[in-house]
Amino acid sequence: MPPKRHLTARRVRLGTELRKLREATGMKAREAAALLGADAAQMSQIESGVVGVSAKRVRRLAAHYACTDEALIDALVAMSTDRTRGWWEEFRGVLPPVFLDTAEIEHHATFLREVVITHVPGLLQTADYARAVYTYMMPGLPESELIPRIEHRMRRRTAIEGDNPTPYETIIHEFALRIRVADRQVARAQLLQILDLIEQRHATVRVIPTDRDGFAGADASMMHASGPVPQLDTVLRDFPIGTAFIDAEPQLRQLRALFRNVAEASLDPAASRDFIHRLTKEL
Repeated sequence: MPPKRHLTARRVRLGTELRKLREATGMKAREAAALLGADAAQMSQIESGVVGVSAKRVRRLAAHYACTDEALIDALVAMSTDRTRGWWEEFRGVLPPVFLDTAEIEHHATFLREVVITHVPGLLQTADYARAVYTYMMPGLPESELIPRIEHRMRRRTAIEGDNPTPYETIIHEFALRIRVADRQVARAQLLQILDLIEQRHATVRVIPTDRDGFAGADASMMHASGPVPQLDTVLRDFPIGTAFIDAEPQLRQLRALFRNVAEASLDPAASRDFIHRLTKEL
């Protein structure tokens, strides 16, 4: 297949999973390439996502890699044949690729779980809240670059509000709910929007109060996007140098355990809703 014009996180992930299956057998890239009538360079392009791979080739490789996990194979085949051009493509060449990759991962997820400590989750933010965050964190950002970032953040909500919404659960620390990224009016509107999304069942929200004992997860912020099978889960974590897409099983296992620890420190959804409602009365 010809090279893809744009590398996406999803295409790269397909190649990564095929490489993992090959390496698990101890097979060299050139040996796998021979099964497809290709060479090692072409195999490298497939495993890096530079070129596509057909469903027939995915199944052929899986058979020679002795993979018997039919659910995983079917999921990889679905990735190889996916031709989705989502709304995020409108922002290609306008915003950095990580914005598009994040939206694509959210679109294809079967479940989204998120932990946020310092800011309201992007999927729940109002436009005014998002503007305040981007303006503060990126001083001097021209309006021509600020507006697409805000628009992209608002469009991301289609993942949880669209015709086929993805179940979404977020754990928010009280600190994130109380901090005023702008003024009192923006803060209150943001809390009311969270309550509205809860009421419409677009989001399940759990709050960690600041007076909760036994919470040491100040650095626990993450987005866990569940794949069609656990092997295809992805965790997104933001760092000062950018966003990391984590898919190595040992790391996924550790982050799943971290999410459970954080969840244990949070209020249940009903108590969390009441907590947020009380905060609105203070503004």
